[in-house]
Amino acid sequence: MGREHYPLPITELQVRAEQTRYFKKDGSRTHVKPLSISGTDEYCQVEVRQLVKHVSHLPPKVQCHFPLNVADRRLMGRFGTQGVCIAPQRLTVLEVRPLRALRPLLSTTPEFCALNLYQLALMATLSYCPFGQEPDEQPVTTPRVSFKHEPSVGNWFGDKLAAFMENWQVNPEQTQPYYPFYEEVPYSERLEIVPFDPALYPPNNPLLGPIQENPASIHFLDDTQEGREGTDTQAFVTHNHSIILIAVRGTSAAPDFLRDADALQVPFEEGEGKVHRGFYEAAKVASTFILKYLDRFHTGQKVLICGHSLGGAIALLLSQMLLCRKGFDYDVLLYTYGAPRAADATFINAAASLVHHRMVNHNDPIPSVPATWMNTKSAVYGSGAVLAFANAPAGLSLFAAGLANLTGEPYQHHGTLRHFMPVDFGQGTVSHIMWQPLCDTAVQHAVCSVAVGYKDGLPERGTFLRQLFDMAQHYMVDSYIPRCWAALKRYMEALETQNPLVTRVEYTFVSRGLEQIQRDLRAAFKDSQNRPDKYREAHKDMNLRLIKEVENITHTVKRLYPLSLKPVTGADVYGHFAEQPEHLNECVERWLAHTENHRTEQLAMLPEPRKEMFRFSSLKDPLLNAETITGCFTGDILDLG
Repeated sequence: MGREHYPLPITELQVRAEQTRYFKKDGSRTHVKPLSISGTDEYCQVEVRQLVKHVSHLPPKVQCHFPLNVADRRLMGRFGTQGVCIAPQRLTVLEVRPLRALRPLLSTTPEFCALNLYQLALMATLSYCPFGQEPDEQPVTTPRVSFKHEPSVGNWFGDKLAAFMENWQVNPEQTQPYYPFYEEVPYSERLEIVPFDPALYPPNNPLLGPIQENPASIHFLDDTQEGREGTDTQAFVTHNHSIILIAVRGTSAAPDFLRDADALQVPFEEGEGKVHRGFYEAAKVASTFILKYLDRFHTGQKVLICGHSLGGAIALLLSQMLLCRKGFDYDVLLYTYGAPRAADATFINAAASLVHHRMVNHNDPIPSVPATWMNTKSAVYGSGAVLAFANAPAGLSLFAAGLANLTGEPYQHHGTLRHFMPVDFGQGTVSHIMWQPLCDTAVQHAVCSVAVGYKDGLPERGTFLRQLFDMAQHYMVDSYIPRCWAALKRYMEALETQNPLVTRVEYTFVSRGLEQIQRDLRAAFKDSQNRPDKYREAHKDMNLRLIKEVENITHTVKRLYPLSLKPVTGADVYGHFAEQPEHLNECVERWLAHTENHRTEQLAMLPEPRKEMFRFSSLKDPLLNAETITGCFTGDILDLG
């Protein structure tokens, strides 16, 4: 009530209604009149908004089975919009609907958890939707606004969740329901859409014209209007007392692709290093919008930021802008999906304190751009190289980006990688691992391709374009959301069965696949060494990368090994909610009540071992021993040197 911006006229009735729980867990009204109510008694189902003066901050009315008597409301005359007419000589019972809301479950711990991976994937996808405010105009001249458009940001937070209704659609093209995990909270603790009331709040006055404030202008950045210059940036922000949630939209239209391609590096004015010019211009627009919101509503909350594709790159730069803001100490947690590189090594090193969990879906091509060779103007992209490829073992889905000519300081990735890689054992058996590989071979190679030839010192741009057949792996609705759901289900199963995230058979299969790739890399290096001196000198940088890649594969296998030993913990799955078992169990029960969350999906399940899966392994298999792995590959690296 006492906040400076948009104070809420909370009444004692609202406080009491927030402390009341629903009789039915889904929040629906009772269908049958209580037996204690006689035939001559009055029984009505009402809401707090029907009993108080100011209602713009309260949820919309929901369907009820015992509404107020229309005749009684006529008797009240001009008071018919507020209050209830009490009939004389009769008992009148009012069932006041509790003021409870649903809120997406989001952990505030900095450590990675599968819950946040899934939840923020949904929020990042929701950023592609409009805000959905009606009327959609500036200024708003009506006394109130509504959010009936589905799906939309306003409908999610202003209507459905506020009225205790579970949302699942985050994109108009989405047909498969993916429900977030929801927690039931008092209405005032929901993720808020600020009220609109021109009589109560002076900034809502339509006479202010273009600078009038309304929920859309406060919560939604839309720099995409036709007919004027802009950055085509879109984002939304909402908050409660513990978190501020920011979601940035990814590539959606032609201007976004042009922004993606504007890869010239420019100085990062807020801090150190150089950044992608196109992403930076969009991040500046987002920063202006977000800082205005934080200056009003940030009171020490955790700042959760998410974004997909272009939105992930913008979110990274925005996050570092917040951390570099003088006089402020924001606690930022960042999750990105399929994000391209956005900055050079100096920026990446300066942003080391930023907690960033970066997910890449197995052969998504977008995280491979801008390549290190793209620190130039687009006119130079045409020159390229002839690429030759080494074969990868069947079953490992990986992406080819090519080894780059290191001239100057290259673009680099920030954050802790979480790579979703399907593992196909054949004969209809598929699983996945979520891991943190170091090698480019695993992260950026669709067929474990390696560039072993150059022309004019640059990889061939056309090769990347030919790989765009894998663009389906980049989309949120078709790929990232299902993969995040599968990862969460896998984590939940591993927690329930007290198993590690990677089974022994998966470890053996992937390790042997990487060993085969390593042999191909060594063969490419040796072939280069057998060529004339002039060729070896021209390809010196490439040969150094080949050696480095062999070493990185060794370390990648070492990273994979512990995942086959360590059981999953509750914190790995649910973050800080693992410390609140009663509350968490209620949320999990609500999520599992949806039949869609029980469907059989192989990628979401631990693989069931079969005899033929172990044809390459035995109890004495050296690949099951981390020390043996290290020694085996280290010798090869020394031979190359």
